[in-house]
Amino acid sequence: MSRASSRRAAPTRTVKPKRRPQPKRQRRPSILDHAVARVPGGEATVRKAAAWGITAVVGGAAVATAAWLGVFGLVGTAMAEGIGSLGFRVAQIEVTGLKRMDANSVYAVALDQRSRAMPLVDLNGTRDRLLEYGWIADARVSRRLPDTLVIDVVERDPAAVWQNNGQLMLIDHKGVLLDEVPPHAIPRLPLVIGEGANAQEPAYQRLIAAAPALRPMVKAATWVGNRRWDLLFQSGETLVLPEGEKAAAQALVRFAQMDGTMGLLGKGYGRFDLRDPSKLVVRMAPGAAAPATEDGTPGNATDAGAGTGGNDTGSIDAGSNGVV
Repeated sequence: MSRASSRRAAPTRTVKPKRRPQPKRQRRPSILDHAVARVPGGEATVRKAAAWGITAVVGGAAVATAAWLGVFGLVGTAMAEGIGSLGFRVAQIEVTGLKRMDANSVYAVALDQRSRAMPLVDLNGTRDRLLEYGWIADARVSRRLPDTLVIDVVERDPAAVWQNNGQLMLIDHKGVLLDEVPPHAIPRLPLVIGEGANAQEPAYQRLIAAAPALRPMVKAATWVGNRRWDLLFQSGETLVLPEGEKAAAQALVRFAQMDGTMGLLGKGYGRFDLRDPSKLVVRMAPGAAAPATEDGTPGNATDAGAGTGGNDTGSIDAGSNGVV
């Protein structure tokens, strides 16, 4: 046997046929693709916009972090102090509009600043602190460069003196507390007495306006039980009025008419009570003589409207001005 025949025959290799490449499926364009296609410049423009957007977000976060850490505040304060060192610092305070309030209180508020460098003066805060004073109805605070702080004040006008628990206070026409009043220097203003009488000052002004002829004769008005008024006249009499603003005004008008025709004030009466709208109940002052009759002779208790019981009280018909 020959050497060639002794070799084993090599196994036959099977060659697999190559697959034909399948055609790729075309991807259907999405809504986003359509949107990008409509943008001028196409995908390149969108990429640039996205890059700018990311930059803006990162930059905004950096700014917010710096603000949270107070970096800008420190820089701004340092710059403002630098401006102040150049002469822009509060050196003068000009106040206008003060008539009664102590000017030192205004100066103290104006100078109470975190810094007196003009850019750092808190104008709104200064105004708010000034408005806490009763005298000040309004205020305007402004800078006048280089070194002047200007304060224009609108003061309230005192309308009455409020007496409560032995303390005297000036109040305006709305009942706002203005200032304490020393007993030896009470101004010539109406006096309202009693707890809560200051808040009733507007109502009292409307009441007394219903009978203006009586205004100069009233010495004081007492707010009783947080519901009604007693009026004290200069001649010493007290007028008791009913509850309710309308009823009190009607009663005061009737009393003014009766005083005009009968001359009730200054005749020895001590108290008039008009809580009953149909009659005026009167009481003589202690130790006072009865008013004289029409012919000039001394009268008795009955002539004074005291009734026939011999005591010092009686009633007068509020409608007919006659003695009942």
